[in-house]
Amino acid sequence: MDHDRLFKELLTTFFWEFVEAFLPEVAGYLDRDSVTFLDKEVFTDVTAGERHEVDLVAQGRFKGHDSCFLVHVEQQAQSQADFGRRMFRYFARLHERHSLPVYPVVIFSHNRPQPEPDHYRIRFPDRPVLDFRYRVIQLQRLPWRRFLQRPNPVACALMSKMRMAPAERPRVKLECLRLLTTLRLDPARVHLISGFIDTYLRLNAAEELRFTAQVAKVPDEQQKHHVMEIVTSWMEACLKRGRQEGRQEGRQEGRQEGRQEGLLHEAREGVLEVLEARFGEVPYALREHILALGDEAELKRLLRQSALVNTLADFCALIAQPPAQ
Repeated sequence: MDHDRLFKELLTTFFWEFVEAFLPEVAGYLDRDSVTFLDKEVFTDVTAGERHEVDLVAQGRFKGHDSCFLVHVEQQAQSQADFGRRMFRYFARLHERHSLPVYPVVIFSHNRPQPEPDHYRIRFPDRPVLDFRYRVIQLQRLPWRRFLQRPNPVACALMSKMRMAPAERPRVKLECLRLLTTLRLDPARVHLISGFIDTYLRLNAAEELRFTAQVAKVPDEQQKHHVMEIVTSWMEACLKRGRQEGRQEGRQEGRQEGRQEGLLHEAREGVLEVLEARFGEVPYALREHILALGDEAELKRLLRQSALVNTLADFCALIAQPPAQ
């Protein structure tokens, strides 16, 4: 999984929202309209033979002034010894290259609950010569409920990586998506955030059942409908990606038909799981009808409706209706 790419896409799309939610002090003196992103910053360590690419560097002006500064954001998916030294090297080279003040930030997205250091120091017996400090945002140490009422797309996405009890995972995913429905974003940005949530809060089969049951209990019918639209849209994207991968595998290994049937099987099982979570045992005839379906568009329609209908009888009535053209 390319964690760096996912985080970079999220933060470049919603950089100001990230600053507002997680760096409120910086939001107080950063001129929002002046923010631009620097081209890829690559540093080569000749002695070690290593090449390092900085995750994200934004440039902006101080409010009311012509002077500028840089915000360097590094995403770290695992704990790493001597990470502070690497942050200092980035700081020094960015400062040297651009002759601007640098505000260093690191987002720790791993599951380690122990606090990560926020400094790099060099000391001699008679005096300290360096005390470099950087801003740490350690998601696993942030309680997800703190951001539940914030209409902020970055907070909505990063809640999926914050501290939660294992039993809360379906609830957190639902709350992330409910918050997403209130943000009035365009479809591309909704897809970006929902994809981020699904990537980092991937539920197992039992959790999916609890999730769909909780969706069914959402009191606001319009919000429930929007949540299911997001879920269905993300599933459609996965199916599309699966078809593309299947075609590639088919060309390479001759397994396209088998992969496509596997995707249809998952869709059929998804419809049945939602119905069972909401209404209990599914009648034999209805189960057999769903398991025999081979139309992907029809399965998508039924998946969406399985979470919206009020009774199993209403769902059965839908079976007889042709899909809208």
